[in-house]
Amino acid sequence: MQTDKIFYSIFQAFPSIFFEIIGDTTVNTNAYQFVSVELKDTAFRIDGVFIPTDETTNQPLYFVEVQFQLDSTFYRRLFAEIFLYLRQNESVNFWRAVVIYPQRSLDTEDKLPYRLLLDSPQVQCVYLDELDTAENSLQVAIIKLIIEREETAVEIGRELILQAKQQLVDETTRKQIVELIETILLYKFTRLSREELAQMLGIDDEFKKSRMYQSIKEDGLEEGRQEGRQEGRQEGRQQGLEEGKLQAKLESIPRLLALGLSVEQVAVALDLTVERVQQAVEN
Repeated sequence: MQTDKIFYSIFQAFPSIFFEIIGDTTVNTNAYQFVSVELKDTAFRIDGVFIPTDETTNQPLYFVEVQFQLDSTFYRRLFAEIFLYLRQNESVNFWRAVVIYPQRSLDTEDKLPYRLLLDSPQVQCVYLDELDTAENSLQVAIIKLIIEREETAVEIGRELILQAKQQLVDETTRKQIVELIETILLYKFTRLSREELAQMLGIDDEFKKSRMYQSIKEDGLEEGRQEGRQEGRQEGRQQGLEEGKLQAKLESIPRLLALGLSVEQVAVALDLTVERVQQAVEN
């Protein structure tokens, strides 16, 4: 999964999620703009920066780094980027750094040169698997979905979608949260098509209005047009599309069963008969 990209998308759409996972829910998120920063005349790029929209306030600037792989020199690079940014932006007086790890084991031991900073409130390391969801925080639970095991991710995704629909009153926010959950799962299950994933989650009238469903629909139409041009004949195109769709469904059956779905659930998700699914399994 492209973790940098998904976190960037999450924090741009829902900056409140960032402040919730660092334990500061008192921040006015409207006072910040989240951007990716490329430092001048270097190869350095900071994953994301929450920049106060009003530079005259005492609100800190937040450097955000997502680290999902072991890097023995990570802190040397991180602090080099931060201090170069401060050198190039003399208006910044207050700052904090937040590093997001999936688990503590990926945190490097090369900390001695920066021990004072790492032990101070100015730098915070967040380990996603240690975040507390005891208070039923929807936003924290969504972030933890990123590191959830594939065997349970879809079921938890369904539960979070239901929770969002029950808890969120504002329709626009509810739709955005539901699409965010679907997007996380889409990044997670790269071997599944978007249509397969949508079927696993269950497509209702509300989902059919979402950007994700419309994208699925458009991709399907474009695929049909491309295959039709290759066939060169209307009849051949239609037959080829139908056979191709059926073959794709049959090929996806083992993957869906491996995710814990029953034969009956797979049949419903793929719009096949139970007998057809059982036949595919036996073959």
